[in-house]
Amino acid sequence: MTNQTLGLEPNLYNYLLSVSLRESEILAQLRQETAQHPMARMQIAPEQGQFMALLVQLIGAKKTLELGVFTGYSTLVVALALPPDGKVVACDVNEEFTAIARRYWQQAGVADKIDLHIAPALETLNSLLAAGEAETFDFAFIDADKSNYDAYYERSLQLVRPGGLIAIDNVLWSGRVADLQVQDNRTRKIRTFNQKLHQDQRITLSLIPIADGLTLALKN
Repeated sequence: MTNQTLGLEPNLYNYLLSVSLRESEILAQLRQETAQHPMARMQIAPEQGQFMALLVQLIGAKKTLELGVFTGYSTLVVALALPPDGKVVACDVNEEFTAIARRYWQQAGVADKIDLHIAPALETLNSLLAAGEAETFDFAFIDADKSNYDAYYERSLQLVRPGGLIAIDNVLWSGRVADLQVQDNRTRKIRTFNQKLHQDQRITLSLIPIADGLTLALKN
């Protein structure tokens, strides 16, 4: 995992941020607090957050799904980009991490847009499908445990509408996916997942080399 775009030397990366990043004060504060966390590398890059906000606005999203919240930066950046009647259904299993998230959502005035489920994400996804919410979401962001990426993707594909967008994080996995000497379970799972999406005719596909690799899958 990485919280900045891979492959850019520091001067170029800092230049990119200096001419592109328009980060609100509340997002900057959350990112700075998260940087002190022992698991800070789980934080998405700010340029990725801004790109996701642009995508959400571009497709006119009102109802979005997030799998993997951590301290809530990605949830907050999407919630801020949604219209006043927008909604984020967010899934995580960690009360400690999401307590930080809740504090910032409240400060930003978007807590009422966010429906946080503390439960295994597959349980929440299955509940949403059982409740008749298939094809009612505009956007989904998958950034939870890598071993379940395929299951998360399949449920998300059912939940987003035709023309809806699924974004999947960490698909370049700090470059380890391209190193065949690396054969741990998570790396192999991501390789297999990437190959599956490359062949999946249910979607229009693009893998963007931003942050740790972000796959965009537009449901046909």
